Amino acid sequence: MIEDLRWFGLRWQEGPDCGGPFAPYSQSERRNFHAQSLERLKARGLIYPCHCSRQDVLRALQAPHAGEEEPIYPGTCRPTTLSVDSKNIAAGSKPPNWRFRVPDNEVIEFEDGYFGKQRFVAGKDFGDFVVWRHDGVPSYQLAVVADDAAMQITEVVRGADLLVSTARQLLLYRALDLQPPAFYHCPLVTNEAGLRLAKRDAALNLRALRGQGFTPEAIRQTW
Repeated sequence: MIEDLRWFGLRWQEGPDCGGPFAPYSQSERRNFHAQSLERLKARGLIYPCHCSRQDVLRALQAPHAGEEEPIYPGTCRPTTLSVDSKNIAAGSKPPNWRFRVPDNEVIEFEDGYFGKQRFVAGKDFGDFVVWRHDGVPSYQLAVVADDAAMQITEVVRGADLLVSTARQLLLYRALDLQPPAFYHCPLVTNEAGLRLAKRDAALNLRALRGQGFTPEAIRQTW
């Protein structure tokens, strides 16, 4: 992707290929930093251990695609009290996934740079969500919050399919005493049938256009 973006004409001052003041820029190299955020959530009693299905947890590791918003968690492992003592987890048992307990019925509002005022209700539009998997992998929601705050990101620009994820992330920013950035969610680029372009569907990409002889200038003019 980095090679294709450079060929297309984009330039940036920080990143995994050119370094910068907030390195490392590869998320897999920032695991210890993410773990610190997890421990802060544990210490504040805002997350709880969960042993629910693998598929439900795997879904939390990546940004959701259009039409794939994760279902409201039914609360199977949710404790009755607001605090959880992680020391009480049975010794020798399989490590749990950790799930953030959302404040039921709280209204989360924010001003989006493209879509304007957004309003979501915790527990209705989204439920308790995974922040850490049992094998030591942070979820998308926790990783982007921790990284964007550490890298002093002031504006996040991404697809409209992540509007609900922003509500979740705002709860994490607050829980970790972090300043959230401004958000701008773009309408998704779609094909003739109105379906979101995606790598998994072999959607036409810059590499394919380059192979067909298109120049960056010609593509930019068309778009």
